[in-house]
Amino acid sequence: MDDRLKRRALLGVMLSVFLAAMESTVVATAMPIIVKSLGGLAIYAWVFAGFILTSTVTMPLWGRLSDLFGRRSTFLTGLAIFLVGSALSGVSRDMTQLIVFRMLQGLGAGSLMTIGMTIVADLFGLERRAKMQGYISGVWGLASLVGPLLGGFLTDQISWRWVFYINVPFGLVAIALLAGALRGMPPSQRRPVIDYGGLAFFTVGISALLYGVSVGGMQRFSTPGALVPIAAAVISLVAFVQVERRAQEPIVPLRLFRNRMVRAAVTTGFLSGMAMFGTLSFVPLFLQGVANASATRAGLVLTPFVLGWVTMSIVSARLVLKIGYRPVVTAGMLSLTISFLLLTRWDAGLTTLVAIRDALLGGMGMGLSMVPMLIGVQSAVSRADLGVATSLTQFFRSVGGAVGVAVMGAVKTQRLDAGVPLEGALHSVFVVGLIICLAALASAFLVPAGRARDLARPELRSEPTRVGG
Repeated sequence: MDDRLKRRALLGVMLSVFLAAMESTVVATAMPIIVKSLGGLAIYAWVFAGFILTSTVTMPLWGRLSDLFGRRSTFLTGLAIFLVGSALSGVSRDMTQLIVFRMLQGLGAGSLMTIGMTIVADLFGLERRAKMQGYISGVWGLASLVGPLLGGFLTDQISWRWVFYINVPFGLVAIALLAGALRGMPPSQRRPVIDYGGLAFFTVGISALLYGVSVGGMQRFSTPGALVPIAAAVISLVAFVQVERRAQEPIVPLRLFRNRMVRAAVTTGFLSGMAMFGTLSFVPLFLQGVANASATRAGLVLTPFVLGWVTMSIVSARLVLKIGYRPVVTAGMLSLTISFLLLTRWDAGLTTLVAIRDALLGGMGMGLSMVPMLIGVQSAVSRADLGVATSLTQFFRSVGGAVGVAVMGAVKTQRLDAGVPLEGALHSVFVVGLIICLAALASAFLVPAGRARDLARPELRSEPTRVGG
C-alpha cells in the first residue's frame, strides 16, 4: 500500500474514532430536552448505560472477528451498524426505542476504536505507528471534550435529533475513505471457525457483571439486584474459561495472558481505569456540593484533564521509542498517584487553580501510560492475535472504569448512610482511589524493561499485513 492510500485509511480511522468517542458524551447536554420530548424520566439513565454496556462488551469480540475475517470487512460492518443505530436513535418516538437504538449504536461503536487501532498497527512500522497511535488517542480525548459542547449547540439551534443524525454524513465519508483505501490489502487466508460457546458465555458474563456492579454502586452490593447478576457473571465467566481452553479459534486466546506485556497492560489498565474514571464521576459533585462551584466552573476543571491526556498521549508515543515502555508507564502512574494524593487534600476552601492543577496531573498520567502500553502489546503478540490483543487493552480499562464508579459510589453511599457529611464521604472516595492508584503504580513495574525496538517481535515487522476481507 502506498503512502497516499495509507493516509486515506488513517483519515477514515481517525474520523470513525472521533464519532465513537463523541457519542459517549454528546448526549449529556441534550438529555433534558430529550426527556421533555419523549418522557421516560425513570429509565433515561439507560440511554448512557446501554451504549456503554454494548460498546464495552463487544470490544474483544470485534477484535477477534477482525483477526478471523480481516480488518476491512469487520471494521466497515461495525461502522455501518453504528450509523444505522445513530439514524434510528434520531427517529425514536419514545424513551424505550431510544435506549434500544443506542444499544445498537454502542454495538457498532465497540468496533471503531479497537479495530481502528489495529489497522494502524497493520499499516505502519513501529516508529510511525507510535506517532499515529498517539494522534488517535488525542483525537479520542478531543472528541470527549467537544461532545457536550456540540450536543448543546445542536439541541439549542436545530433539534436534539441532530445529536444522532450528525454521525451519518461524516460516517459515510469514513466508509468511502476506508473501503477504497483498504481494498487492495490481501484478505484473510484463514478459514474462520466461530467459537459460539465462548461468544455466548463471554457476552452473558460481562453483561451481567457490568449490570451487577452498576446496581451495587447505586444501591448496595448486598442487595439481590446486585448479587444475582454478579453470581451469574462468575458462573458464566468460569464456563467461558473452560470453553476457551478447548476451542479451536477461541474468542479470547488464553495464551495471551502468558505474555508479560499483555499481563502488565491489562492489569495496569484495569487499575488505573478503576481509579481515574471512578473518581472523575465524583469530582464535579465535590466542586458543586462542597466547594460551592458553579456547573461551568466544574466543567472548566475537567478540561485540563482531557488536554493533559491528549498532549501526553502524543508525547509518550515518541518517548517509548527513545527510552522504552517501563520508564514512561511508571512516570504516568506516578503522576496519577500524585494527583490522587492531592485530591485527598481537597476541602471546602478548594480554589479553581488548585483543582485544575490536580486534574491536569491526572490527565497527564493517563496519557503517559495508555498509549505506550497499547504500542507495547501490539509489538509483543503475533499478527494472528493482533486484533484481540489490541482490544483487550481498551476493554480492561473500560471495565475497570465501570467497576471503579460502582465501588466508589458504594463507598459514598455507605459513608452518607453512616451520617458522614458530604465532604467526608467524598474524601473517603478519593482515599479509596489513591489506594487503587498505588496498586496501579506497583503494576507498572510489571512492564518489561528495554527499548521499544528491542522488544518488538520480528514477525510484526516482516509478515504481510492482513487488513482486507
